[in-house]
Amino acid sequence: MCAVGWLDGETSVEACQLADARALYGGTVLAVLGGVGAALAWAVSTLCSSRSSRMIAPTAVVAWVMAFGLIITAPIATANGIPKHLVSGSGIWLLVGGGGNVLGLMLTYRALRIGKVALVSPITSTEGAIAALIAVIAGESLSLGVAATLVVIVFGVCLAAVPSDALEHTDPLAHPRAVVLAVAAACSFGISLYGTGRAGAVFPSAWVVLSARLIGALVIAAPLALRGRLELTRRALPLVVASGIAEVVGFFSYTDGSRHGIAIASVLASQFAAVSALGAFLLFKERLSRLQLLGVVVVICGAAVLSALTA
Repeated sequence: MCAVGWLDGETSVEACQLADARALYGGTVLAVLGGVGAALAWAVSTLCSSRSSRMIAPTAVVAWVMAFGLIITAPIATANGIPKHLVSGSGIWLLVGGGGNVLGLMLTYRALRIGKVALVSPITSTEGAIAALIAVIAGESLSLGVAATLVVIVFGVCLAAVPSDALEHTDPLAHPRAVVLAVAAACSFGISLYGTGRAGAVFPSAWVVLSARLIGALVIAAPLALRGRLELTRRALPLVVASGIAEVVGFFSYTDGSRHGIAIASVLASQFAAVSALGAFLLFKERLSRLQLLGVVVVICGAAVLSALTA
């Protein structure tokens, strides 16, 4: 908020209102751009991982993605110096953001071992909505129009992840453990997104992005390496490198966007599921069901409406 000048109070009030409106608009736009950028980057990572996970073990894919991400972010974080708040109470958000991301990945892979992708994906893709809900509960305010549009986008994400017609009548109760694990993964990812947003308000982006890479390297990559199970083939190498880079870019984008609105950035970031489905259709000739195609259209239109509302 700007101060009102004493020479021309009315004009100054109008100027302050205009400045505040511009600041609010600019902040919302940055939240939108950060969320969309994260969605695009994470979609690239998902598409690459969907190929590499067929060449090597999925846990090895996660390990290498975290390891390559650590190689990228560690020098950047080191160059920025150690944050003064690292050992304070604010440092807990780094652990929440990084640890939640790693735990979510582990829960997702456990769910996929006993359940179908068509069952697990729609549940885990609600991570953005969970992060937005946490942000609202924590006191973040949203206008009615923006909130309604976010709900529509979440609906579109869920439609894009609906099972194909062949699996449409699958009973989710047939795999109750997979459902429980997928719900837990969605909650973990949602908490991670919110924690990442809170950490981004205090720490440099490089340190926020570094937290998940460091935890993933220590929790996943190191144990696999010690057991001699950290496999990597020549064909999978460029894919895991691309995934590692895309994950880092995505988290940088989301962290910057979340500084201007965790709810908006997190919901838009979750549309990586819809973008991935469209990318798989174009690149791998994977067919989309009518509901999935409708979901992609709803998400794209929702993002456009959200941008218009912020104007």
